[in-house]
Amino acid sequence: MPQSALDRACEMWTGLARVPVTFPRRGGVSVVTSVESQLCPPQWAGIVALGGAAIATVPDSRLVEPLRDALVNPAGETTIDLDRLRAALAVVDVLGPATLAYLEAEDFVGGHEAAAVERLPAGHHEVRGLLAAVEDADADESGLEGITSAAFVVREGPDVVAAAGYRSWPGSVAHLCILTASRYRGRGLARLTASAAVTDALERRLVPQWRARLEPSRRVARALGFRELGTQVSVRPGP
Repeated sequence: MPQSALDRACEMWTGLARVPVTFPRRGGVSVVTSVESQLCPPQWAGIVALGGAAIATVPDSRLVEPLRDALVNPAGETTIDLDRLRAALAVVDVLGPATLAYLEAEDFVGGHEAAAVERLPAGHHEVRGLLAAVEDADADESGLEGITSAAFVVREGPDVVAAAGYRSWPGSVAHLCILTASRYRGRGLARLTASAAVTDALERRLVPQWRARLEPSRRVARALGFRELGTQVSVRPGP
């Protein structure tokens, strides 16, 4: 029986912990020490909740118990509460939280007007031009600069105004990256380009992953058939 997208995602995230760890049963949390964890930046604590359970890595074993206590609420359920995390770890910086959404092939709702989408090499100068035309924060948030797939783009006249692609992650996961020039947002271009990127990923039997902080991005993912299955957050503990 083929593995579900959730199962494959769980395998991918446990591998990124860089030390042995597994997602416990629903409502549980596993916290391990890993100085090489790829769940978060170096010397940070990384938390990934999927399917009602969570794994977390910390850079120092002294943080294991405080983090575990902060992730389990009085009802015995796993929750990511930033206030509790800040209190438990004297947090000085936070990345996220971001929702994690995954797509089963049979749930995919493709965009229309596929003929309007053009395929370009990832490092094409017109893709770089789109990245340069937006705010640095938007370019960084999109992740488009790091894609390993082709770039699927839409033009307005001669200019590329929207693009999507994906970065190959371990475990045959395709991490979606989407960017639309600010003046062209709200026209459905993100869904159009993302649909082409998802189609390519599914044809390669990859599991599409959509990570988002903002509601407009989450709406696009839901429109394509993605289901939100978890959350990721990284925190930098204080002294």
